[in-house]
Amino acid sequence: MSNEDITLTAGDAEVTVQPGNGGRVGGLRVGGVELLRQGDRFGCFPMVPWCGRIRDGRFRDGATVHQLPLNSPPHAIHGTVRDGAWRTARVTEDEAVITYDLVEPWPYTGRVTQVVALTEDALTLTMSVETYDSSFPAQIGWHPWFNRNLGQEDARLDFDAAWQEERGEDHLPTGDRLDPKPGPWDDCFGMPGGVDVTLTWPGQLELKVASREEWVVVYDEQEAAVCVEPQTGPPNGLNTLPRLVTPLEPLEAATTWTWRRL
Repeated sequence: MSNEDITLTAGDAEVTVQPGNGGRVGGLRVGGVELLRQGDRFGCFPMVPWCGRIRDGRFRDGATVHQLPLNSPPHAIHGTVRDGAWRTARVTEDEAVITYDLVEPWPYTGRVTQVVALTEDALTLTMSVETYDSSFPAQIGWHPWFNRNLGQEDARLDFDAAWQEERGEDHLPTGDRLDPKPGPWDDCFGMPGGVDVTLTWPGQLELKVASREEWVVVYDEQEAAVCVEPQTGPPNGLNTLPRLVTPLEPLEAATTWTWRRL
């Protein structure tokens, strides 16, 4: 199948999936109101095979050090799959399955599968990374850009994290954990019970971002949008907390966004 945009519908919810633009969710409309920031770089893009920044674009796998392009100098950021065209594997009215085969500059072969499933009041994104060849470290995450304002009041952000990763001057976690500090944030938080963050647009909509993963980056330093990014490890995690993808064991993760009218 082609990699043209896909529209999913359920009730008064509508999602646009863009396989040809990095496998991102290009739009989420509820009752005709667009919740995601619009533009080729925005929406909600998948972060694979790593999330956030890798220090100096370098990671070690056993004795081998790999160098990735520095697309956010001096670091490499947000993986490679958002830069490529995905393939559409299957589409129904309310679900799409898209795939991406890992290529250079990522040094390993593997396949990423993303399932986008819509109901009347929820969107679930599920991703897996699998390999049929050599094992490698990887991460999975999502980077949604929620519109800060839907035409009335700015969104409010509520969450209760167990800790905040101390951020160094290079924007990477130092390895120390702090009590969560007030925003604005470009920070990684730990939620051992699973990611649970609520966005409230007063008088309009409440949206909950949930995941069984325990890491979330919250980024609200931009005027137009608020980002809540569930992920399988912290920034620079290929070095500090690698999760291994093996021929027997893929890496899998999911996030569900649930909303209700206020």
